[in-house]
Amino acid sequence: MKLKKEFVTYDTDGKQIMVSVDTKRFSGMVKSNETAAFIINCLKEETDADSIVEKMLQEYDAPREVIAKDVQKVIVKLQEIGALDV
Repeated sequence: MKLKKEFVTYDTDGKQIMVSVDTKRFSGMVKSNETAAFIINCLKEETDADSIVEKMLQEYDAPREVIAKDVQKVIVKLQEIGALDV
């Protein structure tokens, strides 16, 4: 899966903002915390949930179960707004 090219991100002051340049799909803005931004940045390249979990385990000191749940939650939200090519 991969973030669709119509969704662009902008990082500022430790936050990430994502918008769609195709307003037919999604009209709005997504503000992400550090964890969600990390996941979204991973999705800028073709990847899968397990690979993202592995990258996060290297970056964050948290249990695998917590990280996997966070990754799944963000992926579901991105799918709901049509931001992912699956």
